[in-house]
Amino acid sequence: MQEILIDLLLKYKSAFATDKEPLGAIIGHEVDIILNLEKPYPPLLRREAYPASQRARDALEVRIQQVMNLGGAKERRT
Repeated sequence: MQEILIDLLLKYKSAFATDKEPLGAIIGHEVDIILNLEKPYPPLLRREAYPASQRARDALEVRIQQVMNLGGAKERRT
């Protein structure tokens, strides 16, 4: 049974995603990706790219304060 499955997967390998073709290649089932750059941004674009844990944010805040206390950075208000 495993050999049959492997044979099928190899026979139709072009239908599967790879590191170079992440969406696969199934003709007739192509995927359209619509990128919205207009405000308001979609929810997935509004969130942080790499959400940090509270512990990581606290450590980052401590490090920022250390750099500022050394005079290596100036606080900027936006």
